[in-house]
Amino acid sequence: MSRTRTNVPAHSRKRLLLALAAGALVAAALVATSLVNARAESPKPVAETASEAAAGTAEVSRLLSGIPQDGTFVGRPDAPVTLVEYADLQCPYCAQWARETLPALIRDYVRPGKLRIEFRGLAFIGPDSDSALRTALAAAAHDRLWHVVELLYLNQGAENSGWASDELLGGILEASGLDPAAVLGARGSQEVEGLLLRANTQAQAARVQGTPSFQLGRTGEALPPLTPHTLAPPPFRAAVEQLLGS
Repeated sequence: MSRTRTNVPAHSRKRLLLALAAGALVAAALVATSLVNARAESPKPVAETASEAAAGTAEVSRLLSGIPQDGTFVGRPDAPVTLVEYADLQCPYCAQWARETLPALIRDYVRPGKLRIEFRGLAFIGPDSDSALRTALAAAAHDRLWHVVELLYLNQGAENSGWASDELLGGILEASGLDPAAVLGARGSQEVEGLLLRANTQAQAARVQGTPSFQLGRTGEALPPLTPHTLAPPPFRAAVEQLLGS
């Protein structure tokens, strides 16, 4: 892929493909040994208040208020259309989509019950990707993954700079209405390992080669890939409207 607004650079694509291949070999072992290899250390102290650690708290709260979440999904389970997003939480293009397009889709389609969105997280860029993703997936058990994901994008730092620290993650969890110590302590759980394995397997099956990547279709049916020419709202609106009108 070339460096465009909708695709990751070639070196990032290579890292993703290598990560998916390696993940296929080790993921089963990770699930089997997750309790042994779970993070044994206590989470580091978090910021004194959520506002000190996480920007965008009020914005995300307004965006998602009153919308049902179920694990990695946001939106009503009976919504007629489902959108899947494959993303790395360090990917700047993913953050761009989260800032520019997701709010429009939430407002116009998810909130009225027309669209359901699933987050399938990948961690191929580096250590901060893994820390951020595990935290988001641990929050999925409390049906707050989307709060955490959106706050992570709004607080995204330079690649592998250590920006996904326990201090920031704890502040984001607090801002999402969660117990930071409990969620941070669950990052190595079997549930989190299972979600990592599932997303990795799904990405391979879908032949995902970069982030963000999307699938869109009727809920309950096979979801074909969606390849928008831009990450702005128009192509996503058009594709959803076509499914709703057909």
